[in-house]
Amino acid sequence: MRNLKLSQEFSIITLNAQDSLNMTTVKKISLRCIAAAVILETYLDGYFKDTEKDLVIEKNLFDNPNITLYQEAILKPLLNKNNSIKGELSWWLTKASNLSKRHLKKLENTMSDSLKGIDLLEEIPNLLGCDLFYKSAGISIKEYRSNIQEYTNITENIRAEILEEGLITDETICMLWLLHESFSLQDIFSKQELERVMARINELCLNNLLAKILFKIHIYHGVEIAIKGFLNTKKNAIKTPTGAGVNFIFPVIERSQSIFIDTEEWFPNPQQRLDDVKKRLESNGHFYTIIRSG
Repeated sequence: MRNLKLSQEFSIITLNAQDSLNMTTVKKISLRCIAAAVILETYLDGYFKDTEKDLVIEKNLFDNPNITLYQEAILKPLLNKNNSIKGELSWWLTKASNLSKRHLKKLENTMSDSLKGIDLLEEIPNLLGCDLFYKSAGISIKEYRSNIQEYTNITENIRAEILEEGLITDETICMLWLLHESFSLQDIFSKQELERVMARINELCLNNLLAKILFKIHIYHGVEIAIKGFLNTKKNAIKTPTGAGVNFIFPVIERSQSIFIDTEEWFPNPQQRLDDVKKRLESNGHFYTIIRSG
């Protein structure tokens, strides 16, 4: 079993299915929160010097062989030319999450490389790459895909710790805050479970010092979250009680959920057309389930 760090586990959750080539709004939200996760990981690992009020990082920290490249990607820009820098946890989290696009891109590269190196993340062609209009326009779209087994293990452990009675570790409290700030709780918990999650958060804020500090801090940007919220709403809106989405009838509504593959002229035989679609999906590394044929 791999011993993953907080920011690596969060990255496996939040980078899954994200555009790996372009800095989309949703990915920028994820990277801001990954930057915050790096600060929390550094804090939990005891690399901060704790004064009465502030947390201090000194430049000689980078002499430590255990410091990762993704930690350097965040901490070095914050230190800049200073030999040391200090601030409350809220200051560190806000500063890290507001680093420039260039620094966030470097964080993405170092984090994705660390996960690819242990086979927990890969880049595959986006499903849209199979779409007739994108393919004919020569548009290349790639996305991250997390290792499904590791993704399931991480999310199920979070769910078990939050939804069941018992103590919650500092790592899970940090993860819960990161999911909350990245607007990702609904990706892991059902609508009914979210009521229990919010009750647990309120309970933690009353009885746990770390939770009390963290859940007073907000690092998200209103416009970015509004866009992500709109996309999530759109995704839910295209679901119907019968199970057939509106996007099946009007694919332009949600291109990321519906694609059009033209095989009518190539293969008059329905089985040949289906085989061609399967071959095209498989060649791009996609998993699929055939709901019905004919």
